Amino acid sequence: MTNDFVADWDALAETDPDVAGAIANEVNRERSTLRLIASENYASPAVLAAQASTMNNKYAEGYPGRRYYGGCEFVDVVETLAIERAKRLFGADHANVQPHAGAQANMAVFGAFLEPRSDDKVLGLVLAHGGHLTHGSPVNVSGKWFNFVGYEVDRETEQLDYDRIRDLAKQQRPKIVLAGFTAYPRVIDWVAFRSIADDVGALLWVDASHFIGLCAGGAYPSPVPFADVVTFTTHKTLRGPRGAIVLCREEHAKAIDKAVFPMMQGGPLEHVIAAKAVCLQEAMSPDFAEYAARVVRSARSLAQGLADEGIRVVSGGTDSHLALCDVRPVGLGGKEAEAVCDEVGIAINKNGIPFDPMPPLDPSGIRVGTPGPATLGMDEPEMKEVASIIGEALRNRTDGRVKEQCRARVGELMNRFPVYPG
Repeated sequence: MTNDFVADWDALAETDPDVAGAIANEVNRERSTLRLIASENYASPAVLAAQASTMNNKYAEGYPGRRYYGGCEFVDVVETLAIERAKRLFGADHANVQPHAGAQANMAVFGAFLEPRSDDKVLGLVLAHGGHLTHGSPVNVSGKWFNFVGYEVDRETEQLDYDRIRDLAKQQRPKIVLAGFTAYPRVIDWVAFRSIADDVGALLWVDASHFIGLCAGGAYPSPVPFADVVTFTTHKTLRGPRGAIVLCREEHAKAIDKAVFPMMQGGPLEHVIAAKAVCLQEAMSPDFAEYAARVVRSARSLAQGLADEGIRVVSGGTDSHLALCDVRPVGLGGKEAEAVCDEVGIAINKNGIPFDPMPPLDPSGIRVGTPGPATLGMDEPEMKEVASIIGEALRNRTDGRVKEQCRARVGELMNRFPVYPG
């Protein structure tokens, strides 16, 4: 009986064929397009089923056992499962699974520890060097309301210089030191960041949104043992629904919970929390550990392949799921490279590079990632093929015949590694 109310496609197609048609077209796009966007992935059918359940219908302000509405006994079950699984998977003291998105999770950290428009400082990586919009960008509420001081990567190595970050922290005396980024491909030294925060009496906050799934699978060092607070989204390398989670030390649990609800959000999305519980369970499996390892080795293979094609890989390589690449050596910018790749069936995103001389809307680089291909089972040989396709397409971007050939090669890959087969 329950299955009648989970993802009832026939009912949707009959009730609203326009929406059903758009969804069907999106499925077809996913099946024909290679997903190299580092912040995207494929949730499992089990995750999608939980999210499409009738828990969508339940309003449940508050926390398990402490709700403002009746009838919450079953959403309490799934939220408690999600909390306990998050704590067990990452070895955390406390987990809040209610944030609707990464931005809300990050806002909860501000709400828990900072006063708006005060002298409280946050030390974080600037957006142009791989930080995130919510890490103090002046167009975001984080930059409008809170006092951010930015650090940069080293100009020569394009990697973090921990001595310089320490010197800046001692000069600025921030209340929070923020690490964790959206376009930084290298392993982050959590011991160094913990030491920097301790030197100035600051909290250490890590935004692990991009690499948290790699941490779950043991393919990237976890920040949880070192940080006071860790925020992350659940839909990138963790392969879950769109949403977020906050982990923290026990001493900060009450402040974080109050900042999520009632300060930042109202009723939680319990159907999404059910899907979070499912993806956290999936991340505990041996198969997930193999997936995480495959993500990293595939990214390294892709980065090396792109370098072989004449594209400059920022920092010389990658230790994670993504590579940041300067496409100027092949005679174009990131905006055009994104468009050419789209024409041949490869989804990437244009991206600024450190010390980029080009504007943000037409930057010098692209960002590529392997979480999606790794979920489909692709590995190093396929990423070498993908790098060859990208290089061929970019070099011959005005040659329609070559681009058709490249698209056919992408189609062959997608047929070998289908998305949601059947």
